[in-house]
Amino acid sequence: MLPGIGPLAGISILLPATFGLDATKAIVMLAGIYYGSQYGGSTTSILMRIPGEAASVMTCIDGYAMAQRGRAGAALCIAAVGSFVAGTLGVLLLTVVAPPLAAFALRFGPPEYTALLLLGLVFLAYMSSTSLVRTLLMAAAGLLLGCIGIDVMTGHFRYSFDIKELGDGIGIVPVAVGLFGLGEILSTPSKTVTAKVVSPRLAELLPTGGEWRQAGPPIARGSVLGFLVGIVPGSAHIIASFLSYAVERRLSRRPEEFGKGAVAGVAGPESANNAASTGAFVPMLALGLPTGPVTAVLMAALLIHGVPPGPQLVSEHPQVFWGFIASMYVGNLMLLALNLPLVGLFVSVLKIPYAYLYPLIIAFCIIGVYEVNHSIVDVWIMLIMGAVGYLLRKLDLDPAPLVLGLVIAPTFELSLRQSLLMSSGDYTIFLRRPIAAALLAVSAMLLGLAALSALTRRDWRGRLAAAEAGDER
Repeated sequence: MLPGIGPLAGISILLPATFGLDATKAIVMLAGIYYGSQYGGSTTSILMRIPGEAASVMTCIDGYAMAQRGRAGAALCIAAVGSFVAGTLGVLLLTVVAPPLAAFALRFGPPEYTALLLLGLVFLAYMSSTSLVRTLLMAAAGLLLGCIGIDVMTGHFRYSFDIKELGDGIGIVPVAVGLFGLGEILSTPSKTVTAKVVSPRLAELLPTGGEWRQAGPPIARGSVLGFLVGIVPGSAHIIASFLSYAVERRLSRRPEEFGKGAVAGVAGPESANNAASTGAFVPMLALGLPTGPVTAVLMAALLIHGVPPGPQLVSEHPQVFWGFIASMYVGNLMLLALNLPLVGLFVSVLKIPYAYLYPLIIAFCIIGVYEVNHSIVDVWIMLIMGAVGYLLRKLDLDPAPLVLGLVIAPTFELSLRQSLLMSSGDYTIFLRRPIAAALLAVSAMLLGLAALSALTRRDWRGRLAAAEAGDER
């Protein structure tokens, strides 16, 4: 729940504590921290608009809006149940489809990853209800921020202004906390706070029947989408939550409700986030290929205990594999049982007067961001991003694509440059590889559809304005 103290920090800190345990207990303990952090990150996102974990960025938007309308309890319940359903479904899929999906993932090289990440950006822009150009510009700004730091191919510093702490680049946590947490606090004095004081009665803390019906389809879609995206290397759980939010907004009959407390805006991203976390185990367990920093640490824990992950894991160490699978079922059930009874306690945070709550939130942000790398530079980045978030709100620009661009920038750049090295600078390598060419074709099709939709909408507005002008005459 503390911003910045995500699964990677928790697992790294507690890894030495597993040295005295057998392999099964060690991996169960560390994996529990992983999917437990996915649950906890939504709490501060909904109550304070501060992402407790990077993947909870999208939950901030509609979860916090629901809290402002007095539906914080409902949002927390939907997030918890969505996480439980997605986690359980993800484990089922992990059990059944891990080997074939992992084998297909082996066919992806740098060109395929480049095309896939580009498709993710275009897909987000296409699904966005705002201007296509604005969304792509914000994503491009995120990609530019992701270029700051040491060039992984040459070792040279880029755009770091002689600040050594920027050698590793700009972190996701200070950017996300600044844009969504501090940005909200800075913009609040300029608007009237209309949050309702929530009654502690249980009936008013739980979602209504209508809210459950609205949450069902997004949970199902988010679970499947998140699991499939989770197999892809990179920050898949973050990307999955972005894509799920974009899909739900596009499919909604009332897209104007998104950003104002749409139930689907909480249910979809939270489900996708948790399902992606489970999907990330597919290549790690089946092939011994970690898809991100967290799974890399978990893989290291297995190796430390003499259990090499890969195709022979199930046959040579069945007690570890099936013990791990069973622990995920039990862990998801326990997290649901722990979260639901505490909803009333979490919601009571909203009763604290804003004059006292906002200084606490700012301190919360500073402590969380500082604890990631113990760097004061990260705190300054958070403060700067808070000011940027305030300006973006004033300009009616969505900061979410910027965060997504920052997330995928390192993987996108590395894959692109590796592809060009493979082809000696020949860009046609993306057309000569069937999977990459197919992904690029889908991206081009989506851009064409988005442009056509924008032109049609502009033509319709022009005709309407002309008709109104004729009526006035």
